[in-house]
Amino acid sequence: MNALSLQLSGAAADAAERVVPGLVEDSFASRLFQQDATLWGPAAEDEAGKRLSWVGLHRSSRPLVGEVAALREELRGRGVDRIVLCGMGGSSLAPEVICATAGVDLVVLDSSDPDMVRAAVEEGLDRTAVVVSSKSGSTVETDSQRRAFIGAFTDAGIDPTERIVIVTDPGSPLDQQSRADGYRVVNADPAVGGRYSALTAFGLVPSGLAGADIAGLLDEAEEIADLLAEDDRSNPGLTLGAALAGATPLRDKVLLVDQGSGIVGFPDWAEQLIAESTGKEGTGLLPVVADAGSEAVLGAADDVTVVHLAADADEDEEPASAGAAASLVRVSGPLGAQLLLWEVATAVAGRVLGINPFDQPDVESAKQAAREVMASGGGGSDVPLAVDGAVEIRAANLDPATVGDDVTTAVKALLDTLDRDAGYLAVMVYLDRLSHADLADVAGPLTETLHRPVTFGWGPRFLHSTGQFHKGGPPVGVYLQVTGTAAADYPVPGKDYTFGSFIAAQAAGDAQVLAGHGRPVLRLHLTDQAAGLAQLRQALGTP
Repeated sequence: MNALSLQLSGAAADAAERVVPGLVEDSFASRLFQQDATLWGPAAEDEAGKRLSWVGLHRSSRPLVGEVAALREELRGRGVDRIVLCGMGGSSLAPEVICATAGVDLVVLDSSDPDMVRAAVEEGLDRTAVVVSSKSGSTVETDSQRRAFIGAFTDAGIDPTERIVIVTDPGSPLDQQSRADGYRVVNADPAVGGRYSALTAFGLVPSGLAGADIAGLLDEAEEIADLLAEDDRSNPGLTLGAALAGATPLRDKVLLVDQGSGIVGFPDWAEQLIAESTGKEGTGLLPVVADAGSEAVLGAADDVTVVHLAADADEDEEPASAGAAASLVRVSGPLGAQLLLWEVATAVAGRVLGINPFDQPDVESAKQAAREVMASGGGGSDVPLAVDGAVEIRAANLDPATVGDDVTTAVKALLDTLDRDAGYLAVMVYLDRLSHADLADVAGPLTETLHRPVTFGWGPRFLHSTGQFHKGGPPVGVYLQVTGTAAADYPVPGKDYTFGSFIAAQAAGDAQVLAGHGRPVLRLHLTDQAAGLAQLRQALGTP
């Protein structure tokens, strides 16, 4: 792929023209690359002061290249040709994109779903190595997955210390425990937040072990670092950030449309970076992973910016406009360059929006709510409003009389609350995302029906991305939560809970926090997943 290219038209171009000169005058770019923590105001200064080393990772991460290569050869010598990554949020999404783009296999376990955990643990265990990634070292999902693999390796007569690699911040509980237990530990840069960590050990260790060219990735980032650090109106990082966050009034829905970029799954990574960084204090940008059909429906909406992730940086033509009101961005370039570009643009967007792009207060609130649900023995044990076939119906901030006693009526009750000028629908599904991957296709037909943005998130994965925007952003969303009874539960070794009870608590906790913010939530629990999904599709009009 050729060099980085950025093209704007419509409202996006107007926003950049208005905002970028002020950023240049304030020396934002050079100060960012000098790690100036004052760029986002006094309230953000403490957090920013601990989160800015990502601007230099193209240099500081170089020692990992040789270390990872040597470890890969060591594992291959033990017959390992399958790498599983246990991680959440930025710890899993960046390696997923890196490996998919490189065409190498990486099994990403970023779920508490018992069926998904079982498949990851039991398939090919004799040839498997596991990377356990947790910045804090206390992420419950990751710790539970780690315990499952330790138990499986031990039961199979395999020394888990020879098959599990830990990636965490120095001095974290996981770091201390793992070193004491004899595990190999790779420390990440503690001055980088999780969603900016693509070029740290969190992104590079699992990707390199799987066979991706991580040195080339760092090269691609390094080639544009100086450009992104320049206080110049042509700086693509300043331009992209201003285009996304600078429109007046704010266009707070960002449609990410892949147009043959060759970067597989990039919108999913950008989604968590943008949503978790900006969705707070009643504002923010909601990324919507979309297709061309969705663009045709929403491209001219006055609260939407369309971003085309394109293939050829030399192509001069602008993306086809959906109308005079369209706000259009076209960006292309190699993966390493785009990772750094979008991180810079997100930091710029935080400045323009007047928020701290490095905290995630509502992610923490959802985690706390899940812990409280588990402590109380809950997790969906409350009595449903109605049961329709294989679906239990629950709701919050919806009139029970309108919810009715069948799935179709309940879905209609939720959608009737949608603001058709500024709202969006979030579909949040706590099921095995690999076995039910085609369920994500419901977003397109729903967009055509509603003429409003529809996001689709796999739980608990989305809690580390759009989950922040759902609760901290503007109160214009309506939320459809889908959970299900697994074929069989799966124990968490050494704990008094199972994966099934844990994911139920995560879903219930998230619903509680959404409800506490006054958001309308429809919860559908599938007691039989096959039958329940058929009912759900019928109710959504997406067979």
